[in-house]
Amino acid sequence: MSTRAQVRFATREEGVSFSEHPNAIHAQFYVHHDGYPESLGVEIAESLIDSNKICVWEVETLDAKHGDLEYIYYIWQASGKSTWISIFKVGYEEQDDCIFVGQPSNLINKYKINTNAYG
Repeated sequence: MSTRAQVRFATREEGVSFSEHPNAIHAQFYVHHDGYPESLGVEIAESLIDSNKICVWEVETLDAKHGDLEYIYYIWQASGKSTWISIFKVGYEEQDDCIFVGQPSNLINKYKINTNAYG
């Protein structure tokens, strides 16, 4: 089963909370699988910190809507300011829940699975 997500880019603006969906986004991508924070979230954060490439994103129109998403990510940027990421857990019958707000390094610290823990 796929864990679908959208990645949206928004401009950091005075008075706009990172823990709420913004009214305006500037680009949107669809990710069909591995959209959970431990995978896609860490990939996004590592790309922002280390310029790693991210594969399998599909560019979408800004109006594209999906009924089967599990996560929506916002990447907040503005010239001269640090980049922040918000993650929302979304569902069919539940209200969207903001599960993370922070800088890329904080996301890695929270969600990256320690691959050396077992050996």
